[in-house]
Amino acid sequence: MGTGVYVAGVGMTKFGKTSQTLPDLMVEAASKAFSDAQVATIDYILIGVMNAEEFTGESNVAALIADRLGLSGVPSSRVETASSTGSAVFESGFYAAASGYHRNVLIIAGEKMTHLPTARTTKILAGVIERDERNYGASMPALAAMITQRYQHETRLSVERMQGILAKVAIKNHYNGSLNPYAQFRKIINETDYFNSRWVSFPLRTFDCAPITDGAVAVILSADKKLIRVSGLGHATDTLAVRHRDSFTSFKSTRLAALQAYNMAKVNPQDISLAEVHDAFTPFEIIGTEDLGFFPPGEGWKAVEEGLTTIQGRLPINPSGGLKARGHPVGASGLAQIAEIFWQLRGDVEAIRQVQGARIGL
Repeated sequence: MGTGVYVAGVGMTKFGKTSQTLPDLMVEAASKAFSDAQVATIDYILIGVMNAEEFTGESNVAALIADRLGLSGVPSSRVETASSTGSAVFESGFYAAASGYHRNVLIIAGEKMTHLPTARTTKILAGVIERDERNYGASMPALAAMITQRYQHETRLSVERMQGILAKVAIKNHYNGSLNPYAQFRKIINETDYFNSRWVSFPLRTFDCAPITDGAVAVILSADKKLIRVSGLGHATDTLAVRHRDSFTSFKSTRLAALQAYNMAKVNPQDISLAEVHDAFTPFEIIGTEDLGFFPPGEGWKAVEEGLTTIQGRLPINPSGGLKARGHPVGASGLAQIAEIFWQLRGDVEAIRQVQGARIGL
């Protein structure tokens, strides 16, 4: 590796429903990152957006945003990896800065979704599902529900107990989101709210599913030494077809990427102070904590019941509110997780939401 890579600055729009266009959101996030970072020049721009073509009818977004920022002439490229787009574009930015060829790299990720009917948005999102599974009617909530049922079976939990555990995840993340000024949902919910919410795909309810969201995030990475260093990262894939995977209750790509990141950073799961975990559906947070090595396979639910993953717990998970409450503008979500870790490590979040003694975030 050529050089160390540091986070110089971060900017984020409020997540939710807005009349702003996708370029407007990205420019706003970038402007905030510029103010935070105070860097003199940008050598490379990377844009993350999942599906601007279908959501907003725009393409060539990388050149568009460079132009809107007054940076025409600076190289600008686009990255897309479905729900992990924000993380993948950050990875590309990291290697660009680490190579020594680019001193300051501007990374922007966003999505504009709320202006479309829910049915249309759901169909666009289903495009990431393997074709045969999609043709047989599989949707993201349906696949998540199947995974949840299998997890319940393998852990020998009753339907009632599994529902109670999922409720705790949703309640925790909505509480965290209520403290986050950038979050789409800033409303605390309780068990009554959870169990009164409608079914989406059994055993998942509305409060188990991340919302449709508009938003953008920008991060500036620098080879110049700053307070927060990027010490390790990882990237892996699994079979696109869920039916071809080794396990229904573990995500191989998460396990492999985590191992790469830990090895690169020379840390282990026990060294992590807090984590932002992909919770497009509440059971995914539980499975994610197992795949990241925080808890043994099939035991992540115990950590939820014991309160270990709250802000005051042994290992705070999703202090931002997660995708569930902060919101899920698909292309931006991974970068929003990184922004939250940066703010937590720099001590910039609200006192009630601050993870005390945070040193290493994932």
